[in-house]
Amino acid sequence: MRREPEFFGDKELVLVYIAKKLREAKALESKFDEAGVDYAIEVDYYTGGIIFRSQRAGAFFYVDPAQEEQAAAVLAQNGYRRVAQ
Repeated sequence: MRREPEFFGDKELVLVYIAKKLREAKALESKFDEAGVDYAIEVDYYTGGIIFRSQRAGAFFYVDPAQEEQAAAVLAQNGYRRVAQ
């Protein structure tokens, strides 16, 4: 379930995925909700493009380290590639 960052207290959250499109972010939110994963989303910027590199906005998905494996399983089962550690 989507949570505000304050819900997690002082825990250091783990970045598991960066959605580049709104439709992609909404779909992943639905998958995490179905699986019972608590997550936080932050809009931030990443560098994209191969030839013409530019800064782009994306939805950064963070989870509690205790649910990291569960979140990784949800990502893998639904064809999403987890952010490299």
